[in-house]
Amino acid sequence: MAASTASLPQTSPAPHKTTAPYGSWKSPITADLVSGSEKRLEGFSVDSLGRLLWLESRPSESGHVAFMRSSFKFPIVSLPFIVALITLLPLRIFRRAVLVREPERPGVEPADITPKGFSVRTTAQEYGGGAFRVLRDVLVFSNNEDQRLYKHSLSSGGSTPLPLTPDYGGPVVRYADGVFDSRFNRYVAVREEPKVLVGGNDFYAFPRVDQNGERLAWIEWSHPSMHWDKAELWVGYISDEGDVYKRICVAGGGTSPVESPTEPRWSTRGELFFITDRHKGFWNIYKWIEQNGEVLSVYSLDAEFTRPLWVFGISSYDFIQTDEQSNILACSYRQNGKSYLGIIDEVQNSFSAVDVPFTYITNVMSEGHFLYIEGASAFHPASLAKVTLNDHKSKVVDFQIMWCSSSDSQKYKTYFSMPELIKFPTSVTGQKAYAYFYPPCNSDYQADPEEKPPLVLESHGGPTDEARGILNLRIQYWTSRGWAFVDVNYGGSTGYGREYRERLLGSWGIVDVNDCCSCAKFLVDHGKVDGECICITGCSAGGYTTLASLAFRETFKAGASLFGIADLKSLSAEMHKFESHYISNLVGTEAALSERSPINFVDKFSCPIILFQGLEDKVVQPEQARKIYLALKKKGLPVALAEYEGESHGFRKADNIKNTLEQEMVFFARTVGHFKVADEITPLRIENFD
Repeated sequence: MAASTASLPQTSPAPHKTTAPYGSWKSPITADLVSGSEKRLEGFSVDSLGRLLWLESRPSESGHVAFMRSSFKFPIVSLPFIVALITLLPLRIFRRAVLVREPERPGVEPADITPKGFSVRTTAQEYGGGAFRVLRDVLVFSNNEDQRLYKHSLSSGGSTPLPLTPDYGGPVVRYADGVFDSRFNRYVAVREEPKVLVGGNDFYAFPRVDQNGERLAWIEWSHPSMHWDKAELWVGYISDEGDVYKRICVAGGGTSPVESPTEPRWSTRGELFFITDRHKGFWNIYKWIEQNGEVLSVYSLDAEFTRPLWVFGISSYDFIQTDEQSNILACSYRQNGKSYLGIIDEVQNSFSAVDVPFTYITNVMSEGHFLYIEGASAFHPASLAKVTLNDHKSKVVDFQIMWCSSSDSQKYKTYFSMPELIKFPTSVTGQKAYAYFYPPCNSDYQADPEEKPPLVLESHGGPTDEARGILNLRIQYWTSRGWAFVDVNYGGSTGYGREYRERLLGSWGIVDVNDCCSCAKFLVDHGKVDGECICITGCSAGGYTTLASLAFRETFKAGASLFGIADLKSLSAEMHKFESHYISNLVGTEAALSERSPINFVDKFSCPIILFQGLEDKVVQPEQARKIYLALKKKGLPVALAEYEGESHGFRKADNIKNTLEQEMVFFARTVGHFKVADEITPLRIENFD
C-alpha cells in the first residue's frame, strides 16, 4: 500500500434512518470481512538507503507448522556454532510472515523481500517477537519452518538466504531479539547453548551491545516470577577475546524496591538508558551513571512507558538523531487508558506530548530525520506511520500511514462506534476499574428512544492484557447491528501501574469476575443497556473469566466460551516453561485451583451457554467443553457446542472464525434477545431450545 497522509475521517450524516429494534440492524461489516481482511504487523526497521522495512503476516498465505517445546533456557549466544537439546510439544499453525520494503517512489507497490519458501518468525518463549534485524545491507532473520537463522543481502535481488546456524532436522533450536556486534563481526541473540556469554538464570531478553562493542546490557529473571513481577538489569564487560569477564547488576538485584527493569538501550555517547517501575509502580525511563553506579530518573510521570514482555523486540522509546550533544528521546507512554507520543530532552529536563492521530502506540523507532510509530485509534486499524517533527521536536509537520492491517476499513467509517473510556466502582469500596464502552452505531438505523440495547461484555485475552479502545472490525460487527459492546480492563490489566496489575495475584477467578460483573451492573444502572439482555464472551483465559462468571455469579443472562479454560489444574500441569509458575501466582494453592475451576461446578451454571472448541487443542482439551455441554443439556438449559476439526488453541481458518462470530450473535439473539438478526444465518441447533 502506498504511503498516504492520514487525517481523521469525517462522518457524513445520513439523510434518513430506519427505526428498528436494537440487534436487528443490517450492516455491511460482514463476518466474511472480519474473518479475512486483517494483516498483522510483527516488526519494522529501516535499510541503509533509509527505506522502511516491515514484517507482516498474511491471512491469505498459510505458513508452516511449528513445534512448541516444554523447557528451555535463554543464554545470550554468539554464532555460528550452536548445540542444544529440547523437548517437543504440540503443533501450532502460523500464517506466513513476509518482510516488505517501502517503494523507491510514490505510486509504486511495496516489494516483498522474503523469498518464496521462507516465513520470518521465531517461536522463542512461545510467543516470539524480535525475529529479524537489519544492519546496513545485511538482514538476519529466523525462518519459521526450521527456526534457523539466515543471512540475506538486501541488495542482491533474488539471492537465496544463507543459513547461519546448523540444521538440527527440525525447529528444535530457537533464536530471538538479536543484535549485531560489529567489534567481533557476530550476531548476539537470545537462545540456548553454544558459546555462552551469559547464562545461569531461567530467562533472558534485550541483549544490547554498546557502540564500541565493549559492554553488553541484558535483562534476566527467574521462576517463579514473570518478567513484570521482578527482573534484573545487568551490564557485562567484554574482553578482547569476546567473553564477558565482569558483570554488574544495575537494577532489580536487591529486595527493595521490587522492580521489573526492561528495554536497556545505549546512547551514541555510551550512556545506558532503561525503563523500570521503581517510581510508584509505573514504568518510567531511567539512566545509569556508570562512574558511581547511581540510577537517575530521566523523567517521572504516573504513566506506563512500556508494556509486559510477552514477546521479544519491544521498542517503546528511541534516541532522536540531532547535531547537539544532548540526548533527546522519543517515547510512547500510556496514561488513563490512552497512549501518547512524548519527547524528552534529558539535558534540559523537559518533557512534551506531541499530538498524533493514534491513541494506542506500541513501538517507536527513530531513523534519520523521521520517527516510525506503530499504533492505532478508534478510526485507524493497526498501522505503521512515518512522522516528521519540526526543528524544535515539538510538533508533527507530516504524518504518513505507511502500512495498515485493513486498508478497506475506511469504507465503513459511518458505521464505526466510537469507544468511551469508563471508570466504574468495583466490589472493593473506593476502588475503580476501567473499560471501553462502544454504543450501537449505524448510519442507516436507529432504535426507539425508549429502548435499551443488548450488551456483549468481552472478558479480554487474559491477565496483563488490556482493552485498547481502537478500531476493531469484530467489535464493529456487533455495534453496527445494534448491540452495545464493552471491553473490560479488569484488575491485572496493564497501563495503570503495578498496584492495579497486582490486584489479580492470588485472585484470578475472583477479581476479574467481580470487575466484569461490576461493569455490567454499572452500565445497567446508568441506563446504557438492557439489563435483561447482558451477555458475556471470552476466549482462552478470557473464556475462563467468562465460564467462572457464569458458574459463580448470576449477573449475565447468557455466555459464549471460545476455547475457554475450565480446568485450572490441568492448565497448570501442561503449561510451558515461560508460564509454568504463572497460574500458581495468579490462583495460589492447589485447593484454589480446584475451587475456582468451572469444570468442577457444572451444576452451578444457570443460563444459556454456547461453546466453541478446536478438536486439536492441547491447552484446553475438548473434553472440558463437552463436559459443560452435557451437564447443561442434562440440566435443561439451552446449550450449543461447535467443534472444529483441525483447529487448536485459537481459530485460524477463516470459515471457522466467520461461523463463530455469526453463531455467537444468533445464539444470544434467540435465547435472551428474542429478536431476529438481519443476516441470513442458519443457526446451530440449541439443545433444550429447538
